[in-house]
Amino acid sequence: MKLIQTKHDLSFEGMDMTIEGELVPVATIAMKSSSRPIFFEHHILLWKDPGVEITSRVLKGIGKRMLAGLPVVVTQASGNGRIAFSRDATGQLVFVELGAGEELHVREHQFLFATDTVEYSFFRVRGISNLVFGGTGFFIDSFKGPGLLALHGYGNVLERELGPGEQIDIEPGAFLYKQASVRMDTIKLGIRTGLFAGTNIFLNRFTGPGKLGIQSMTFHVYTGE
Repeated sequence: MKLIQTKHDLSFEGMDMTIEGELVPVATIAMKSSSRPIFFEHHILLWKDPGVEITSRVLKGIGKRMLAGLPVVVTQASGNGRIAFSRDATGQLVFVELGAGEELHVREHQFLFATDTVEYSFFRVRGISNLVFGGTGFFIDSFKGPGLLALHGYGNVLERELGPGEQIDIEPGAFLYKQASVRMDTIKLGIRTGLFAGTNIFLNRFTGPGKLGIQSMTFHVYTGE
């Protein structure tokens, strides 16, 4: 797995990409007929040239996705021309080049786009949302290579590599991504604030080995559960 942090230009398998904007970054991809198609969630499309063809792509596990309230169809782009994406939020765009079989777990609603060779799935993490928001869990997107994956991080994105058994505790809203080899658990810290009162702080504990992405602007999505 190779993390590429850029605010300028990047090329990958016939596609030329430019990152513009300091506060709400925009990724513009120049596609060719020989380029691999890319897929994305339709609401992040900012603009495109007429020569870029837009089609739909049905994801695996339609039944489970519908029950979970997750998208069952993503949008796919191919052809000649430019297309631009933005998550409409302050932050930083990062690109991850996944090797064959490499798997990355990404916090939901922070996926930007991926080449069509990347396998896109999801799983549910129970307990963390329950502890923080009174719900029953939240979803994590799973991407398996080979291919290129683009993500949006709130604030700045930092990467930490954990050795075998090495641990780090992270505020739940600061988690962006992790390699599949990194285990994630939830811990509760009880803090005494007075003689008879106290408060609880909930953190995500990550255990290596593997790489971990942290976003400096903590962000929580209320699930309504």
